[in-house]
Amino acid sequence: MATQISDVYDVQDEARSVYVPDFDLHLPDVTKLITEDDEPVDNIFSAKQQRLLVETLYASPELWNPPERPFLADANVGIFTTQNAPPLVPDAFVSVELEMPADFDYNEVRAYLGWVFGKMPDIAVEIVSNRKGGEISRKMREYARLHIPYYIVFDPFLVLGATKLYMYKLSTLAYLPTEQEFIEEVGLGIKLWEGEYENSTTTWLRWCDRQGKLIPTGKERAEQEKARAEQEKARAEQEKARAEQEKARAEQEKARAEQEKSRADTAESRAEKLAAQLRALGISPEG
Repeated sequence: MATQISDVYDVQDEARSVYVPDFDLHLPDVTKLITEDDEPVDNIFSAKQQRLLVETLYASPELWNPPERPFLADANVGIFTTQNAPPLVPDAFVSVELEMPADFDYNEVRAYLGWVFGKMPDIAVEIVSNRKGGEISRKMREYARLHIPYYIVFDPFLVLGATKLYMYKLSTLAYLPTEQEFIEEVGLGIKLWEGEYENSTTTWLRWCDRQGKLIPTGKERAEQEKARAEQEKARAEQEKARAEQEKARAEQEKARAEQEKSRADTAESRAEKLAAQLRALGISPEG
């Protein structure tokens, strides 16, 4: 009998539950599951958007996941609840508190198998391409049945209406719209961003922190580090220039002091010479 999703495998790690895929279970035969159908993604934008959502999480985990919780994020991967049901394939998903063993067999487990991973993802994201997807109807109901806590729909081309971003939170067995911009349980916020990614400038869906600051991509982090390094270099050069100016001023002050001393010494010498001449003439210099 197949192990059900409700059979959760926990490892207590600093008072938090971490789900670890368990290969010691009697797993069902998954060789007949269709985990890859070789269908291309529906458009170039969706492919780029999927990469953006996944890449940022792995490029900057410490900016959104400071407890260093294990997590799994991916795009266009099937989520199976049982071996007999067809999968749901979100454009992106995030699953926290999920420990991936170093010897995880990616050849044997080629999709997100609920009975192996022990939990459902915490966030599912869908990108709307056309009205056939059913993102806020059929798919929404299907994700709700999986008990995925948060469901995000991005409609970049305004196919569904005048709103580009829809966010839902699970309430019992149905999703309700939420104005919540930050998902406390996961440590991520979501926002629309106008900018350039992979040489394309448009409106993108981006993860952000509690203050709304974007979680940067690897390229953005490299550029930020480069900018910081250049700023540090500029500050160091400014400090060096200031130090050299201070040194120059000190040397000028020393030179002036030496000139003043030289002038004083010359005046004193002249006075002494004059006094000696007066005494030679029998005149007292003191009057």
